[in-house]
Amino acid sequence: MTSDHSAHSDSSLPAFSPIRWRDDHLELLDQTVLPHTEEWLKCRDPGAVAAAIRRLSVRGAPAIGVSAAFGLVVGLTGADESDFEERFDSTWQLLAGTRPTAVNLRWALDRGRRVFERHRASGPAAARAALLEWAGELHAADIESNRRMGAFGAELFAQGDRVLTHCNAGALATGGYGTAIGVIQSSWAAGRLAMVWVDETRPLLQGARLTAWELERARIPYRLVTDNSVGSLMTRGLVDRVVVGADRIAANGDTANKIGTYTVAVLAERHDVPFYVAAPLSTIDRDTPSGADIPIEERAGDEVTHVFGVDVAPEDAPAANFAFDVTPAELIAAIITDAGVLHPPFDQSIARAFDTP
Repeated sequence: MTSDHSAHSDSSLPAFSPIRWRDDHLELLDQTVLPHTEEWLKCRDPGAVAAAIRRLSVRGAPAIGVSAAFGLVVGLTGADESDFEERFDSTWQLLAGTRPTAVNLRWALDRGRRVFERHRASGPAAARAALLEWAGELHAADIESNRRMGAFGAELFAQGDRVLTHCNAGALATGGYGTAIGVIQSSWAAGRLAMVWVDETRPLLQGARLTAWELERARIPYRLVTDNSVGSLMTRGLVDRVVVGADRIAANGDTANKIGTYTVAVLAERHDVPFYVAAPLSTIDRDTPSGADIPIEERAGDEVTHVFGVDVAPEDAPAANFAFDVTPAELIAAIITDAGVLHPPFDQSIARAFDTP
């Protein structure tokens, strides 16, 4: 459908977040049942947090990182002197093994371990309190980071632009506000955006279910299209630029994102459409030299052979289900970060971004 609202979003409004802490537990908006049901999962033990990450109830690299931070706190709930160090270690290992591609997961867990190490001598209550304070700060910092990213990215847009995005890189994929959708929202608020083309994003339809839902909430005009419509749209001159998120960016600028992103990038190059990646510096993994070194998650084949429980393929049809692909740096016009817009050559601009105080 097309949203026909004309009022621009106010970027000063509080950011919607799919993550919240209530009393003694973590609550996550279950993204597997959106857009029809808004259900919050109550996570009172680390197993529930890990399960939510694995089944994509929470997804998107920044959101996974923030959720894991709170997951460390959940793991220490009820701990005493005899077991709190062991419980922290087991929680850390459990969460670290949930999703291999999203670098923000390990980034957050490593920082959480440093917080724990600084406070472990004070006992379980003090360590848990310090982790809770840190997780809350990380959550707030992610939202602020996304707002900065949005402001930087909006400068790349011209009045009347029609942008295409793939998968979901909005508030639902972050602590709040979003990366690619944050850029889109800031561009809309600045009066530079005409509308958004939303790829449906097979096999789990994050574009159709989640990005469209977010754009409705933000009152931003959009049209939903099948993934294989991108070439036709660009041939007709209907796309002015592309902006997507990222799950990991290598030191040379190669970028892993939801499967199908590479296809969009190739088509954008063919049709001279600028292709942007929006992600915080925490998504850049300088220990990964290139895209060839990024682990690509493979998920169950039934996500391909079934759509919401309905079998759409012959019984026992073999299926490959790669969750991500890698877009080479040479296809990326710019990487929009919370520290500014990075331009090619990315190995140099990335290094400068980390060296800047």
